[in-house]
Amino acid sequence: MFLKVITADITRLRMDAIVNAANPSLLGGGGVDGAIHRAAGAALLQACRSLPECSPGVRCPTGEARITPGFALPALYVIHTVGPVWHGGQADEALLLARCYRNSLRLLREQQLHTIAFPAISCGVYGYPADAAAVVATSILRDELQHDDAIEVTLCCFSEAMREVFQRALNAA
Repeated sequence: MFLKVITADITRLRMDAIVNAANPSLLGGGGVDGAIHRAAGAALLQACRSLPECSPGVRCPTGEARITPGFALPALYVIHTVGPVWHGGQADEALLLARCYRNSLRLLREQQLHTIAFPAISCGVYGYPADAAAVVATSILRDELQHDDAIEVTLCCFSEAMREVFQRALNAA
């Protein structure tokens, strides 16, 4: 099992896939979503627009994942997943966040890819407490990778403070 935590700009990582903490429309936004769209170029927005809506304005429901090429990114693909908005922990947030990680890895495997980088899904404007999100992420990833040594996972944090939170969770898992 290969799982590590780093501080870096996810848009600069040379991976088979990077994960975008997207909004349900997949049409860009703030935080990591906006950074990925800016770095990938206009072709990413066009690719996202071409994905079918499953309800008005929703191309990817919370907990699910979609894949597009990486275009101008060093990563070959972008796996877009929509994390849950934090509502105090009583609205299945942990289950939905776990699905983000599982469904992203499912798409990676389906495409026969081997390296992936995840941001701190839902820890920005969606308000998920970083400590709790890190426990979910590291637990699910350890479980998913337990019998799969063909996949290398990087948890990519934009700040050193966030990296420390995820590293603590990884060490404790």
